[in-house]
Amino acid sequence: MVSIEFSPGIPEVPTQVRLLKSKTGKRGSAIFRFEELKSDTQNILGMRMIDEEGELTTRNIKAKFLNGEFKALEVIYDMETEAEWERFLRFMERFSAANQMGIA
Repeated sequence: MVSIEFSPGIPEVPTQVRLLKSKTGKRGSAIFRFEELKSDTQNILGMRMIDEEGELTTRNIKAKFLNGEFKALEVIYDMETEAEWERFLRFMERFSAANQMGIA
């Protein structure tokens, strides 16, 4: 099973994922945007990306509000090495296939 979770056992699907990579190619970031969540936004402490290889985690999460109303979560997953980048790409390939996500 492959999933992204904020709360254990509650899978989420991002609205958008953007990838950024440094000019040297050694560092990178994935920026996830979630506009519709199943999880309770009051109890979110981190995001877990789970697949057969294990778990990737980040706590870099920002909530976006407009006129006091929740609009989205923005989550940033930073990768410091080429190995972390490759591991993340393997996860995203599995996640994209499991959730019928296209790559643009």
